[in-house]
Amino acid sequence: MLSQELLRRMRLPDLDDVSQYIRSLSTTTLVSMGAVAAMTTYYLATRPKPLQPPCNLCMQSVEGEDFARRSALLNTDDHMTHFYDDATTMYESFLRGARVSNNGPCLGSRKPKQPYEWMTYRQVLDRAERLGSAFLHRGHSKNVDPHIGIFSQNRPEWTISELACCCYSLVTVPLYDTLGTEAICYIIDKAIISTIVCDVAGKADLLLDCLKGGDHSVRTIVLMEAPSTELTSRGHQAGIQIISLQEMEAIGKANHRPPVPPRPEDMAVICFTSGTTGNPKGAMLTHRNIVSNCSAILRTYENTCRLTPTDVHISYLPLAHMFEQIAQWVMMVCGVRIGFSQGDIRLLMDDLTTLKPTVFPVVPRLLNRLFDKIFGQANTSMKRWLLEFAFRRKEAELKKGIIRRDSIWDRLIFRKVQASLGGRVRLMITGAAPISPTVLTFLRVALGCQFYEGYGQTECTGGCTFTMPGDWNAGHVGAPLTCNFVKLVDVAEMNYLATNGEGEVCVKGPNVFQGYLKDPEKTKETIDADGWVHTGDIGKWLPNGTLKIVDRKKHIFKLAQGEYVAPEKIENIYVRSDALAQVFVHGDSLQACLVAVVVPDPDFLCGWVKKTLGMDSSYLELCGREEVKTAILKDMVRLGKEGGLKSFEQVKAIYIHTELFSVQNGLLTPTLKTKRADLQRHFRPQIDELYAGIKM
Repeated sequence: MLSQELLRRMRLPDLDDVSQYIRSLSTTTLVSMGAVAAMTTYYLATRPKPLQPPCNLCMQSVEGEDFARRSALLNTDDHMTHFYDDATTMYESFLRGARVSNNGPCLGSRKPKQPYEWMTYRQVLDRAERLGSAFLHRGHSKNVDPHIGIFSQNRPEWTISELACCCYSLVTVPLYDTLGTEAICYIIDKAIISTIVCDVAGKADLLLDCLKGGDHSVRTIVLMEAPSTELTSRGHQAGIQIISLQEMEAIGKANHRPPVPPRPEDMAVICFTSGTTGNPKGAMLTHRNIVSNCSAILRTYENTCRLTPTDVHISYLPLAHMFEQIAQWVMMVCGVRIGFSQGDIRLLMDDLTTLKPTVFPVVPRLLNRLFDKIFGQANTSMKRWLLEFAFRRKEAELKKGIIRRDSIWDRLIFRKVQASLGGRVRLMITGAAPISPTVLTFLRVALGCQFYEGYGQTECTGGCTFTMPGDWNAGHVGAPLTCNFVKLVDVAEMNYLATNGEGEVCVKGPNVFQGYLKDPEKTKETIDADGWVHTGDIGKWLPNGTLKIVDRKKHIFKLAQGEYVAPEKIENIYVRSDALAQVFVHGDSLQACLVAVVVPDPDFLCGWVKKTLGMDSSYLELCGREEVKTAILKDMVRLGKEGGLKSFEQVKAIYIHTELFSVQNGLLTPTLKTKRADLQRHFRPQIDELYAGIKM
């Protein structure tokens, strides 16, 4: 034991003194120290943790032969065909969903101002078997008359009708009224459809109008509601039996047949593309096509956002298109419940707050409106500053990989917008059209959920690339899915070369369609001899192995001086103007410059003009003012310069149109793509006048 003298010389405290000091500490101090220690421990245990990506985000795809790239999640050159061994077809996928959900809720719908009512997986399957048995009883089979048309808005009966086809190896052919009666007749004739399932009498009337006075294959219209005597009589005169879905199910119950399960290579859906020109083309998709695409999506976020029967999906995007089809089958194989909207987009927000979904697929048009609404409510400089400050704080977390909606900024600023979507959304997916990086990043921050972007087309069943968990940088469409390879091929006339990591996007894998129904010429134009689908989109590989869509091959045209122009690239730059909602750029080989038809944004034009020109007036009055047109054109040219447009890519004159392009007025496809040929015809007089003014 050290002596007192040695302790003194070392200037160490005497042990008795230490003991006395400890005893002198107040109880309050000890409690305070304990509280600090407890708070520190709690913070370390509960602080937000970054999401762990499934691969190295600096190398999300791997290059192989012929510049083809595969996902970094794919360890071999064998494409993924299925995720679960017991779910290799759509029929097996549903059975798996029923099993893992323990026969839980499957499909739900609601009447106005009422809660959702649900059918279990078993109830849905029973109804599907009854309907499918009725199809077989009336002469349909896998090898004879296999095509069943579905002409309906999203509702449980749509999914039941498709599942009925899956149970008995029949083929679904979706129809939609925005195609127009001529195109509907074309599809019916092309696919030789004899039975069509309709949701309402109005669609049955439209079909009868369409089929009137000509040879057709239709023998039966199954109506989801009870048909009137007048409608039944009208159908009889056309040689068509109109029968209710309830009656069909009764026929099937009385004549029940055991399911005839499909094989993976059997046809499942013939999805007719809406197309911007010409007749629709029927993309033939097998069970393997659909299951492989769903499986690759599940593989992407299996460790970060695994779906369970407690999840809820809202179905409002059209089931006639593959985006929503793939979304639903991803849900059903995991036993998720699917709630249908009421079918009126104006009631969607009410459906969201009632259903409280956890999974919410979206399209850019809806996101743009949500973004505009949020910033429109920040109508003072202080509110705008607070919104942007909160965004920057949460964006800093996002860049670290932290996704949450329980920060102080969520409580103070973003809680209201999250609540407008039901308050429980944890997974969002956008696709079908390009989205502004600014909009996507802001909504990722504001909504505080995992938010992915996909890219693809019907010909590759839906998706071929998908953004990776943990990579929250906007401006690209992710890496190849595990069900396909992606390569870029030269487009020499546009100076895009594969050796530079640029070119036309081509896709190969088990999600690639089987061709267009009875159209070998169009099929050969789309799928080359080696099985690669040529998408017509121009892509660029980024250093981290993700794909960026930069241009469009199919919509290029040559100006009089020989320069090639891609109008969609230019439109995507111009539409960033705060004053504009939509832009249509036009040019042709007889003209040396471009012109544009623009639609100002009704929600923002007045504020933009007041800020820019100091003018205060109504939307329509401002659209007619020459100085407003001049200011909009000036802003477009500014954005064009900032976006790197060449001088010949800048428009020289604009026409201001006050009605938004829409599906209803025939200027957008049902997937909200621009119908360029129809726009050109519609605005031909204005375009000619613009060119005449430039020449003067």
